[in-house]
Amino acid sequence: MQKSNNSQFKSRFGFIAAAIGMAVGTGNMWRFPRVAAANGGGAFLLALTVAMFVYAIPLLLAEMSIARKTRLGTVGAMRDFMGKKFTWIGGWLALVAMGVMFYYSVVAGWTLKYLVLSVQGTFAQPDITPELTQSIWEGFLSSPVQTIFFHGVSMFFGAIVIYKGVSAGIEKVTKVMVPTLFVLITLVAIRGVTLPGASAGLEFLFTPNLEYLFKAQTWLEAFTQAAWSTGAGWALIMTYAVYTKEKEDLSLNCFIVGFGDVLVGLIASTAILPTVYSLSSTVEVAEAALGSGNNGLIFVYLSALFGNMPGGTFVAIVFFAALAFAALSSLLSMIEVGVLNLQDAGWSRGKATLFVCLSGFVIGIPSAYSIHFLDNQDFVWGVGLLISGLLISVAVIKYGVEKVRTEDINHEYSDMYIGKWWSYMIRIFPLVFVVIFGWWTWQAISWYPGEWWKPFEVFSPGTMAFQWGVGAFIMIKLNNWLADRIKIGAISETNLDNE
Repeated sequence: MQKSNNSQFKSRFGFIAAAIGMAVGTGNMWRFPRVAAANGGGAFLLALTVAMFVYAIPLLLAEMSIARKTRLGTVGAMRDFMGKKFTWIGGWLALVAMGVMFYYSVVAGWTLKYLVLSVQGTFAQPDITPELTQSIWEGFLSSPVQTIFFHGVSMFFGAIVIYKGVSAGIEKVTKVMVPTLFVLITLVAIRGVTLPGASAGLEFLFTPNLEYLFKAQTWLEAFTQAAWSTGAGWALIMTYAVYTKEKEDLSLNCFIVGFGDVLVGLIASTAILPTVYSLSSTVEVAEAALGSGNNGLIFVYLSALFGNMPGGTFVAIVFFAALAFAALSSLLSMIEVGVLNLQDAGWSRGKATLFVCLSGFVIGIPSAYSIHFLDNQDFVWGVGLLISGLLISVAVIKYGVEKVRTEDINHEYSDMYIGKWWSYMIRIFPLVFVVIFGWWTWQAISWYPGEWWKPFEVFSPGTMAFQWGVGAFIMIKLNNWLADRIKIGAISETNLDNE
């Protein structure tokens, strides 16, 4: 069973462009450089490569296999792949993806605002300082009219593209946006590495400080980056893979998407780290910039450095255009998760798009209004994505890991053979999850000693457990209702558990 009527990727390049656009987001631009710099540079890159093979690639392949077998959104896919009583898992996957979408649209709006500021020449002042850009950032955040407006603009963009369908909307737009993103960030990287003193940043990034390979922090950060950056376990690639052709190769596409995502992070690092080290007055200032958090690095320190760079106005425009493209291309995939599930339930694409985007705008307003609320939602649903990855691995284990590998991944049209290493990685995935999730939980407990259980703190384990518990309870209670409202899929009649 295949999608038709503008509901299928017309070319392999179109799917890969959309999938890379899904994976590449703001995390590639602001988290990757910071984490790489803080964890031994080259040592982190080695650890990240291992994490790609142990965590990201296996999970992405699992998602794509489930999607192409079932040809349904997350709810119907889990109903047919695992059995009717597990339909709630598909609901959970959609819930978490939507939870991220509600605040991610706000972040995408930030990038649009700063693109506008860069076009206006705001960062071209020769005497601009981090103190001034900090005040610009705080002024923007304290203006709900602006934050909500740009949140609405990003969601409106997503609605227009998604409404047009897969080939005429998602594929057509990402085939332009993603190559342009690579060109833009490469231009910034070229400018960065040609600055005086840029070699210090390059050495910091590429010199493998091997002692970091013996630190647990390096490996945990690498696995976390692999999980959050590639979109593995988010059910985003699962949604896009529903629209692939029967003869589409999964394995090679998966590797291209995974390492294409890493490549963007690497290019972004060669753009940002040399720039920070070259234009900072001292090493201490550079380290302060890299340690200032995602928002601080991009919207405060880097914005200030553009004013001290020859051709800084042009570089700022190019950089924030790339950042906006990365954010918006990821937002499209999140919207499509909700739209596909509603279409499976019988909604028209137009009605589903309107509902998802209008709901996304309204529910995202609290995140646009309060940075603390956004931080809370980012923490809760960002870590919740790890649980989604666990559930996907459990689904494959239940169905039969070797069965998926031999029948669905290594099919007659595959360009790349996947060996049993994939099966081993899926089987040990629950253990990997325990380590990563346990680390994040332990960190959260350390932030709130004695009060970690409180459900209304920004980053407490209590707030995670409370919101996850409510979401899981609702999905479990709606299990049969959801299962009965999703249409018959490619394997429904032969594999649907009617208990």
